[in-house]
Amino acid sequence: MSSTVTMATHFDSERSERMADPNWWRQAAVYQIYPRSFSDANGDGLGDIKGITAKVPYLKSLGIDAVWLSPFYPSALADGGYDVDDYRNVDPKLGTLADFDEMAAALHGAGIKLIADIVPNHSSDRHEWFKEALASPKGSAARERYIFRDGLGENGELPPADWDSIFGGPAWERITEPDGTPGQWYMHIFTKEQPDFNWDNPEVREDFLKTLRFWSDRGVDGFRIDVAHALTKDLPEVLPSKNELPKEGENALGEHPFWDRDEVHEIYAEWRKVFNEYNPPRTAVAEAWVHADRRARYASPEGLGQAFNFDLLQADFDAEQFRTIITKNLGEAAASGASSTWVFSNHDVVRHATRYGLPAGGGRDGLGQDGKQWLLDGGSAADVDAELGLRRARAASLLMFALPGSAYLYQGEELGLQEVGDIVAGQRQDPAFFRNPGVDVGRDGCRVPLPWTSEGSSFGFGDGHAHLPQPEWFAGYAVEAQDNVPGSTLELYRKALALRSELRAAEDLEWIPSSNDSVLHFARPNGWQSVTNFGTEPVALPEGTVVVSSAPLDGGKLPANTTAWIV
Repeated sequence: MSSTVTMATHFDSERSERMADPNWWRQAAVYQIYPRSFSDANGDGLGDIKGITAKVPYLKSLGIDAVWLSPFYPSALADGGYDVDDYRNVDPKLGTLADFDEMAAALHGAGIKLIADIVPNHSSDRHEWFKEALASPKGSAARERYIFRDGLGENGELPPADWDSIFGGPAWERITEPDGTPGQWYMHIFTKEQPDFNWDNPEVREDFLKTLRFWSDRGVDGFRIDVAHALTKDLPEVLPSKNELPKEGENALGEHPFWDRDEVHEIYAEWRKVFNEYNPPRTAVAEAWVHADRRARYASPEGLGQAFNFDLLQADFDAEQFRTIITKNLGEAAASGASSTWVFSNHDVVRHATRYGLPAGGGRDGLGQDGKQWLLDGGSAADVDAELGLRRARAASLLMFALPGSAYLYQGEELGLQEVGDIVAGQRQDPAFFRNPGVDVGRDGCRVPLPWTSEGSSFGFGDGHAHLPQPEWFAGYAVEAQDNVPGSTLELYRKALALRSELRAAEDLEWIPSSNDSVLHFARPNGWQSVTNFGTEPVALPEGTVVVSSAPLDGGKLPANTTAWIV
């Protein structure tokens, strides 16, 4: 038997063992798929479930442990699928439940877990419950599933409060009553097409338990909880004005009327009981934008078990910032009994290969303010040092893969994809762009369909055109252009993830002092070392064998903006 076959057999054996391990998630490499932009099997320009199934061999070759599937439910796409019409079905434009079952089986057959996105704060305005609420009278049981209030003013013509929604405009929308007269108002933290549920209602709570069991029974291994900190509300009869609401940073007190209230953890304790009905238990990770001191409750073993930290995503490419963030988050994870999470890109932010090429280096200043100001200024490629951005992105990702905890990847980052910043207004789709002209350019640039081949009308995404425009430069980033090409970003990810699996160690690290403030050097318990040079000049490497580096070494030294692993 050849050594290649032996290694593959060993790797598959390890995958099988991890599939049965209840702690598989603690140091998993999780790959986020935005279904509408991953792969189009039927050629209609929209990615679909069958397209994902067809790419399972690619996902297996990448070496990931799990796929996180962004919303695939029936939706009018008022917010990219996060406006859900039916929580226990698949959008017909993406496929069927049978297609979903086939995809889940294919992933599991490849040793890959499946994580589904759950959106519990709000439904869409097309959900059967909300349509029933609109057709029912004030005070009805149907309206009690949502948050309805009488308006202020002589005839109720003013909203119950002057609160702003996340996407701009008021957070309250007035309805027309069944008899045709102006009526009550309903609350929506996000778009008006996303009415907030009333989580004080036992029917809402029970229905979501039913949804969690529905998908768990179909083979879903875990859940990503959207806006996990916003479910429960405390809304007195007289609502405070927006000027009286706690400001950002004060939310840590848990006293905001609709953000990060303590009562939300009663819900997640109920969910944990459902998760633990399964063997292995279903996992969950919270998207909770809360103060660091409050994040541990979401990640507790009695709750969801894990919570995203977006600290590295918001940091400059800077050694001291990285060290501080890593130390702090590992400490939080140890205190809560969870494992940490690390992420640089997702479906809501400018890709980190572009952020790191902007003047501020990827953080929150100037053009680097998550890349948003750059996009608002027109997204000109002239502002981006794409070569520098990709070099830093490769170094940052290799560092992330060496850290204890879960590494979350966003589709296309393994290709080194840059943000598509110059989409014209007539081709944009994200409602955030249309609701806040000149303020929010939207998230289309990171959601452009992936390039699989270097040629074709959609670079192999499907047989037809892609639903968002793909630039000509995508050809050089295509999977076809990088597959089995030494030094390509795709091959770097494959090698690093394979080594990460092989070198998997206890969830700990030891910082190794360096005389150079621009160098981060740490060791994992099994002797695996990671060294990153954030500076501008090459630095000496410690003794040992370099098994992978994000860029070629410079005469045995570690070049600028480069990470190397040493054993």
